[in-house]
Amino acid sequence: MPRQFSFGTVFLTSLPQQKKELRRRAEAAREAALGSLDPQAAAAAVRDRILALDAVRNASRVSVFWSMGSELDTRPLMQALADRGTVVGLPVVVAKATPLVFRRWRPGMAMVPAVHDIPVPPEDAEVVVPEVLIVPLLAFDRQGYRVGYGGGFYDRTLAALRERNGATTAIGFAFAAQEVEAVPRDAFDQRLDLIVTEAETITPHAARD
Repeated sequence: MPRQFSFGTVFLTSLPQQKKELRRRAEAAREAALGSLDPQAAAAAVRDRILALDAVRNASRVSVFWSMGSELDTRPLMQALADRGTVVGLPVVVAKATPLVFRRWRPGMAMVPAVHDIPVPPEDAEVVVPEVLIVPLLAFDRQGYRVGYGGGFYDRTLAALRERNGATTAIGFAFAAQEVEAVPRDAFDQRLDLIVTEAETITPHAARD
């Protein structure tokens, strides 16, 4: 029997329904957050918190993502990592229901449009296997679970990397306003190791089922 989650006075039992409703509400919360804080200061705060993490300091290859719309800006972090000498990879969708591929990004490189017109490095860019992944999300909870945009790409990617390498670290990148009490999930959903917001660095606690 699937767990039941409450959204106001509406109770939903279908996991896809739960996630769809959570995405809608999380996007609204993120838009509202932009009106109550300085987005540039928030991006700088998250950048500094991430750069201070041992997992990131010790990694030679880190994947980030190219932020779009109301997402917290990742570009200050990308630039800082490159300045430090870290190899930065950006995610590329190669096909539905498959893990992502990461291509090396360098400051000032010419980008090409990909799925949803998101800029990615060109096809001849070096393929990167990241040790640390900076992961986009719409909502997160303190147990380390997230809801993304519905394609399942990061869950497949993290599952594959963790099976192959074991020590892959996943770090959620978000505004504090994107936190929710509980993210609906199943066995497919990969847990984040850390979540970093402009307000704090969160180490997830043990999941309660």
